[in-house]
Amino acid sequence: MSMVVPEKGIFDALRVDSNDPHDSLREEASITPKIDEKNLEYIGEVLERKKSVVPFLTQTINQLALVRNEKMERAADLICTLFRLPHGSTDCSFFRLIKVLKSFGIWENDPRLKQMFDRMKKHDEENEDSRQWAMSQEKFKEIIFPCTILISRTLRNQLIIPSWLEFTQIIEKIFDSCRSVTEGEVASYIPQLARQSPHTWGMSICTIDGQRFSLGDSKKNFCLQSVSKAFNYAIVASEIGSHVLHQYVGHEPSGRLFNEICLDSNNMPHNPLINAGAIVVTSMIKPTHSMADRFDFMLKKYRKLAGGGHVGFDNATFLSERDTADRNYALSYYMKEYRCFPDESQVYEKGLREELDLYFQLCSLETNCDTAAVMAATLANGGICPLNTEKCLGSRPCRDILSLMYSCGMYDYSGKFAFQVGLPAKSGVSGIMIVVIPNVMGIALYSPPLDKTGNSCRGVAFCRKLIEQFNFHNYDSLLHPDDSRKIDPRRKIGPRENETIVQVMYAAKNGDLDSLRRMFMQGADLKTADYDNRTALHVAAAEGKIKVCKFLVNIVGIPHDAKDRWGRYPLDDSRQFKHKEVAAYLFRLQHPTKKMPDNWFEVGGDLLVSELENCGENSSVEDGEAEDSEVDELGNGITGLLTDDLEKREWALHANGNMGEVNYQLVRRKSQKAPPTPELAPPSFGYGALPSGKYHDKLHHIGHQNGGTNGHTTTTTTINGHHPTGHSLTNGHHIVLNGVPASVNTRRLSSPNEQDEDNRD
Repeated sequence: MSMVVPEKGIFDALRVDSNDPHDSLREEASITPKIDEKNLEYIGEVLERKKSVVPFLTQTINQLALVRNEKMERAADLICTLFRLPHGSTDCSFFRLIKVLKSFGIWENDPRLKQMFDRMKKHDEENEDSRQWAMSQEKFKEIIFPCTILISRTLRNQLIIPSWLEFTQIIEKIFDSCRSVTEGEVASYIPQLARQSPHTWGMSICTIDGQRFSLGDSKKNFCLQSVSKAFNYAIVASEIGSHVLHQYVGHEPSGRLFNEICLDSNNMPHNPLINAGAIVVTSMIKPTHSMADRFDFMLKKYRKLAGGGHVGFDNATFLSERDTADRNYALSYYMKEYRCFPDESQVYEKGLREELDLYFQLCSLETNCDTAAVMAATLANGGICPLNTEKCLGSRPCRDILSLMYSCGMYDYSGKFAFQVGLPAKSGVSGIMIVVIPNVMGIALYSPPLDKTGNSCRGVAFCRKLIEQFNFHNYDSLLHPDDSRKIDPRRKIGPRENETIVQVMYAAKNGDLDSLRRMFMQGADLKTADYDNRTALHVAAAEGKIKVCKFLVNIVGIPHDAKDRWGRYPLDDSRQFKHKEVAAYLFRLQHPTKKMPDNWFEVGGDLLVSELENCGENSSVEDGEAEDSEVDELGNGITGLLTDDLEKREWALHANGNMGEVNYQLVRRKSQKAPPTPELAPPSFGYGALPSGKYHDKLHHIGHQNGGTNGHTTTTTTINGHHPTGHSLTNGHHIVLNGVPASVNTRRLSSPNEQDEDNRD
């Protein structure tokens, strides 16, 4: 690949366009695909390529990334190659494809794979000997073709939880630890609930990408009970609008029992998740339709939310609920007296019987953990079911119901749950509990024993342990990474070097020192180089950003003599683009004993060895000026060497207005192999004393000019920008340099954030 010498605007070549179909070329330098080790090990066993699976899978993934915007035939060919049987066979294994997809959390009954399995079923009927699901490449390609996009995306691990096997292993440990929770009692106000076993314990997870995982009694059916209130609200709000619904129902936590007969100050139910509010919301469901049509409408909506999962109806529970409904009837008549129901509802014409029957029917809808997790994931995904990508609810109602679940979803335990877990959740007296992690996943937990507030004991314990392990709490982002050992399962596998490089390079190009300092303090590696091995210092030098160059060299520690792919230094870029100040600075660092030629910018091009040999010595003509500048540098710079990286970062953080130009003289002199400057003992931020030698003699001469005795006692040279008389002489440190006492006052900052900051060069 032929390359040309960079010209002005060199950073434009590094721009990564999100719409560029070839932007994955930046990722080809990675040695392994962005898949965790457990998945790689499992895939190696499935494909029987234990030794070669990493490079083979890497090549396939990179090629899939390149063709994702082209015809799917090419992607299907690559998938065929990946799942070809070993030992020189040309057949492909459909069974191995299914096992690999399951390792990423994509189940066989996923509706998105239905077309593929329908074709596979037809193939099995036509070929009785295909029990091992091995077939020719042409047939394999024909079968997987409708699902090529999903398979390609899964193999490239572009899913919300990349390390799926590691994540599920931790979830399994949490689940097993909660099995030992024996507190609580099973609800007994109706026989159907009282018969449930207290040992039942199930859990299911569904992410917004359709990754699924379940444990325990996840397929055992139960009634939704109060969990239906959340979905009823979202469905009705999507139909008539949240603003209309909240003309009859409030938003606030009631602070009372869920079935207490009370209204708020506006004579409305406090919120839609208590019995009073849920009954009013139910009355808004197709109020002009018949009871049968209203129930049928809601049942279809629930099944749509579930992505085709099991949603049934338990008639026995419905009849029992209706027989024990005295409290709800009393509450409904109380609200009817205050005209809490909409005028178009059937309450005022036909009475409360039909409205309460529909309310009890929706509470008696039957499902299981696997289906409830998909429904919760639909809420997490803004109303779009992750299994069929169909929009079931409005995004605004989803946001509103999650807010209500966060503040009101756990009965009288809502406040404590929000404090400890920090996630929207809703529980029911059957033992069901759904938890929504917005934009990530939905979790369904089922265990009949309830605590005193009516929530599943094991479900609450699971959520608390989940938050201890993962940073799913709404406000975990406020914790500094060093203060929290929680895992972020959303973090992509492998270093996100391409994203970091783009941010660093753009900041260097634009001279955005604030962004560079912020990234540095956040732990980003600013020394990283792009695919041409060019650092941020190359870019800053090419753009003439002198302050950025000093920050990158003095604080970040990028070598001033770093070479790119073409062997060019940052100094060469500053020379080519005629940035004299940057060139002079880098030349002084790279060639401390040489003097930069006067006609250097006229010649242009890279610095040749012959040019360097012809450069004069730096101390020949302007030796006096050099000494003066070095004296000023010693007088105004920080002479203490901060060798610890944490101290450097702290100074960078607290540099108020100095644009990060901390002048580490000893660091610079050490890199130039110059005589070291005496330093104060670490770790405090001290100011070193003036050195002896020729610099001491220079100050000695200045002291005599100012009338001082022996050139020491009345030296007027400022120390780090502070006049010696600005500090108490009694607090000064009298230091002996080469046997000569010096009364130069040094001081220590009480904190790096003091107002009288150091002057930087």
